[in-house]
Amino acid sequence: MAARISIVIPTLNAATSLPRCLHALMEGLGQGLIREVIVSDGGSHDQTVAIAQAAGARVVTGAPSRGGQLRRGCSAASGQWLLVLHGDTVLAPGWALVVADHIDGAAGGAAYFRLEFDAGGAKARFVAGWANLRARLFGLPYGDQGLLVRRDDYDRVGGYPDWPLMEDVALVRKLGWSVALPATARTSAGRYLRDGWVRRGARNLWTLARYFSGADPDQLAKTYRR
Repeated sequence: MAARISIVIPTLNAATSLPRCLHALMEGLGQGLIREVIVSDGGSHDQTVAIAQAAGARVVTGAPSRGGQLRRGCSAASGQWLLVLHGDTVLAPGWALVVADHIDGAAGGAAYFRLEFDAGGAKARFVAGWANLRARLFGLPYGDQGLLVRRDDYDRVGGYPDWPLMEDVALVRKLGWSVALPATARTSAGRYLRDGWVRRGARNLWTLARYFSGADPDQLAKTYRR
């Protein structure tokens, strides 16, 4: 059977983290699961594109907007399934078997991974635990938890909106309920370590609340990045 999954990774100056993300995908290549890896770059000024090309990934380029980058990457994909990952996310060993079991299952709906941060301590565990609980209770996984979705379902709901922020929430809401895979996505804690766990966590919650209240994603992105 032909490999069924296209991996799509949005990047912007991700040369430091991208090699680890790509290395973890070798497990899926070895099992014949991955059809292609597409890196959708938003104009990196470091070695991101060179690293992606050296690893055998297909690179598509365009304006730096995560929603737009994801939309371009998914449009270029040819797999029956899409697995969307951030460039600073590393899938834990064993992920390929878990994903294969899911897409072979009868349900085969959208799915995400359990979140874990690449930093120790009670605060990291608490924030990751809240993210996993939010995803389970409210059906709202964020992009750093990865997203596995059937291509037909992705096209049916119109794909990612070309937004700089909240594009992941918008898509999973249109898809309906998604399930947690019994595998871990370990993502960078850099933003939390820089801004503080409480401050960054509160900012994320406030941004989500404003989005649900109808705030414009472009304005949210400007506030979020200040």
